[in-house]
Amino acid sequence: MKPAIGLLQACEQIQQGQLKVDDYLAECVERADQVEPELKAFTVRASLKELYQRSGLGPLMGIPVAVKDIIATKDFVTTNGSPIYKDFVPSEDAEIIKKIRNLGGVIFGKTVTTEFAWRHAGATTNPWNSAHTPGGSSSGSAAAVASGIVPLSLGSQTAGSIIRPASYCGVVGYKASFGAVPRKGVHPVSDSLDHIGFFTRSVADARYAFNLLRNTEINEKDAIVIPEILSKPLSEELGNQQPRIAYLKTPFDELLSQEQIKTVNHAATLLKQSGAHIEEITLPQMYWDGIEALAVLMACEAALVHEKHLEQYPELLGFDIKELIEKGRSHSMVDYLQAKDLQANLRLSISQDFKNFDAILAAPATGEAPQGLSFTGNPIFCSLWSFIGTPAVALPVRKSSNGLPLGIQLVGNYREDEKLLNIAEFAEMCFKVEG
Repeated sequence: MKPAIGLLQACEQIQQGQLKVDDYLAECVERADQVEPELKAFTVRASLKELYQRSGLGPLMGIPVAVKDIIATKDFVTTNGSPIYKDFVPSEDAEIIKKIRNLGGVIFGKTVTTEFAWRHAGATTNPWNSAHTPGGSSSGSAAAVASGIVPLSLGSQTAGSIIRPASYCGVVGYKASFGAVPRKGVHPVSDSLDHIGFFTRSVADARYAFNLLRNTEINEKDAIVIPEILSKPLSEELGNQQPRIAYLKTPFDELLSQEQIKTVNHAATLLKQSGAHIEEITLPQMYWDGIEALAVLMACEAALVHEKHLEQYPELLGFDIKELIEKGRSHSMVDYLQAKDLQANLRLSISQDFKNFDAILAAPATGEAPQGLSFTGNPIFCSLWSFIGTPAVALPVRKSSNGLPLGIQLVGNYREDEKLLNIAEFAEMCFKVEG
């Protein structure tokens, strides 16, 4: 088979008549047929005939999109990774699915998620080594792009569920600023933390997906509108100044593998050689208190989300969800309000810190994808940015000694997604030139 192409390349070739929709979809189905027996990225897939019939006109014409199985689709079962919903077919698409269809895109299938996008892992394996996890909770979505089945997939992140699996699978993962992408029709984990994001093969592809699928009006809780993100040379973006990148040191760095540390150091060196100013920073303790506060918000809100599930289907809920509910019920209203207050304060204070630099460079995970499928990885290096709601991008950099992907995470200021993606594209070029 031909090498898999990215989102922008596929769109351009289809729009220009260089690539027939039927041929492209057939290639994607053939690739899925080849790798799915071992990969297990999908809970359900459309047939080739259904893909042909459902493809429409527009900028996403003929583009197959994989969708995390907590996002409602009216023509597919949406299980939420739980036996409670094993036969549930929503009556209406989620808002982001409506956008995809209206733009001509076609839903290729639903991808495996952990139970209710929490910890209990599904069957998906890592595309680079099936003995390792692809990460979670957006397991199938990351694996589907990494294996070349689709050029775009949808995931979600409440703590680290886009950035971490993107890093483990060696693809680009983009979590926009909190509220910038529609969430209506997505089963919640925590309304104060949930983000919808994208897996692609390049930063340009992620930008294109965001521009098409972002919120363009305020019609749901916590929604924000970020204008179309333009691709700009950094000289224009930053006013002819060198990009200022803060290399973040955290209290949890002892959890990092030596290969992960070397990967971030290597990325910093490449960025510096390409003209960036790199400065090592730490953050005050109140930021790291945000990780505990995230756990409070998530548990309290999850307890409310799953109240009826626990009452009606206790035998169908996994241990991890029950434990999360129990933790949520153990917190007081004061605990919850203090966590919300810290979240709002940190979002304001980080904006002041970003006056001194343009992006933060950090590890996306503790290292390569862990062996085994029961543990999807530690989200601690992503959690702060999910709590604050700042945009983040995972970029692949190199392979580990075991042949598994290793990458970095770049973080931007809240609502400054354009600057972040332009810096990420600059970084991506540095890594590709070196590689």
